[in-house]
Amino acid sequence: MMDDGVPKRLGSADLAAVLRREIAVGGFRPDDRLPPGRDLALRFGVDRGTVREALARLARDGLVETRPGSGTYVVDAPRDTANPVIENARPLELIDARFALEQHVCRLAVLHARRTDLAAAESLLVTMEANVDDPAAFAEADGAFHILLAESTGNSLMSWMVTEISSVRSQEQWARMLRVTLEPSTIRTYNAQHRAIVDAIRNRDPERASAVMKEHLETARLSLTRAAAT
Repeated sequence: MMDDGVPKRLGSADLAAVLRREIAVGGFRPDDRLPPGRDLALRFGVDRGTVREALARLARDGLVETRPGSGTYVVDAPRDTANPVIENARPLELIDARFALEQHVCRLAVLHARRTDLAAAESLLVTMEANVDDPAAFAEADGAFHILLAESTGNSLMSWMVTEISSVRSQEQWARMLRVTLEPSTIRTYNAQHRAIVDAIRNRDPERASAVMKEHLETARLSLTRAAAT
């Protein structure tokens, strides 16, 4: 379920990304009632308007519905939690799949990212930079960051694929790898790469954004390969 270490000072776009990921990994299942808006606002340190906007985004995507007098409920889950591909995927497979998608995500984000997307990305950058010594909080914000980049492309299929791939992070073998690999020095490197990606998107430089994402994924793959060899 949701962790109190997830990003604070969220905008509606990145709050929606965090909740979407919770649905994707099975934290909320179809027909589950989401916490009341006031509870979500307190948990994530946002105002009620931000919560309403985030839930409206999820409703537009067909993930939740509001039932008058009852609350907001999950109506669809992006994946089958029993999917054997998801259940059995190895962390290195995740990275290889991300190589196939996320460089192009960056190019599309250069074309389509809105000011609100960049503001949401900045909020997540600040959260990740504040959690160098907290791997769990960093990892949650990191997952939301990469999903947000996909959402900023305006391509719902691309966003779905990245969310589906990211759901592998919920597996125990991934959690074990994170405990081994997410040292403060590694997190600082990831943070510098994340910020360079956002800067390139903000500057409308598609090749720079793609190149830094490639460098970021190469760093992650090398870290995982070293961990797997120990």
